[in-house]
Amino acid sequence: MSLTTAALEHLQPSGLKLDRLQEVAARLFAYGIVVRDEDGMEARLYDDARRMENLLVEYFSLAGFFLYHDTKGEFFRLYAPGAQAPGITPESSEPAPSLRAKLSPEFVAAALALRFLYQKGLMEGGLNLTDEGEVLIRFDELAATLQTQLKRPLPEFAGDRDKLLRELKRHRLIRVSATFSMSDEDALIAIRRTILGIISEDALAIALDGGAPEPVSETEDEAAQ
Repeated sequence: MSLTTAALEHLQPSGLKLDRLQEVAARLFAYGIVVRDEDGMEARLYDDARRMENLLVEYFSLAGFFLYHDTKGEFFRLYAPGAQAPGITPESSEPAPSLRAKLSPEFVAAALALRFLYQKGLMEGGLNLTDEGEVLIRFDELAATLQTQLKRPLPEFAGDRDKLLRELKRHRLIRVSATFSMSDEDALIAIRRTILGIISEDALAIALDGGAPEPVSETEDEAAQ
């Protein structure tokens, strides 16, 4: 039996077609993550991914990839072979550096700062912790955390700062309103629980101690950047 025939048999109970499997898989390969509350299109992708979850897990595992499903946060994240995410990915997997996404130093530092602020928000609770498990911060809190905890400033120019925020949004680490402005002191950034899958507690501890860890590796099509 061919893989295509086997896939069609797996899809039959769900009523989904082979091209939908290809579309969901391509999205995960390109972005590394599908989050249900991102937008309507991504919600449909997530819902269909749930309907074919077992098939997707088998499909990616054939190539050594690991598909993680956070049912509480309603997102799927795809990890490349050897990705290290304690408590999520298999401990026995060997790193595959060539498959690491090329992330800017600014992105890595910002992700670490967001992870610190997320953990802080969980511990403090209150109005800054939403029912969806997001932690609300202001832009100046991100800047201050980068400076005080990681000894690293935000990019100097507004255009570079905007680019960094877009990169964080594309990786589904933050969510902002359509009217968000960095100059608005009351504007809020929502740190999503997806941050837990890219920055581990160990990586954060190393960074706060003066080291320079990288986020866990993901699969990502550089053309999508």
